[in-house]
Amino acid sequence: HHVNYGSGSGLQDRVAFVQNDPGQHDASIRLADLQVSDTGTYQCRVKKNTVAVHEVIVTVQEKPAVPQCWTEGDQVQGGSVLLRCYSR
Repeated sequence: HHVNYGSGSGLQDRVAFVQNDPGQHDASIRLADLQVSDTGTYQCRVKKNTVAVHEVIVTVQEKPAVPQCWTEGDQVQGGSVLLRCYSR
């Protein structure tokens, strides 16, 4: 019935249970506004009669930079054109 955010994680305003009452057999969580720093191992620990633990590794990759694109060659019917794009 609670989420342990860890120290200094910045997740307090971005993590919530999918269902209002996780005691109704669904303890799924939603991570909002993902950031590269959210990459890590997340653990779900459910305690009823016994304790069940499951770990999930989440990898958040950085959004690519806006590519720079250009063409090379004459843009004529029947000709060849090379399309190039580059992103840092």
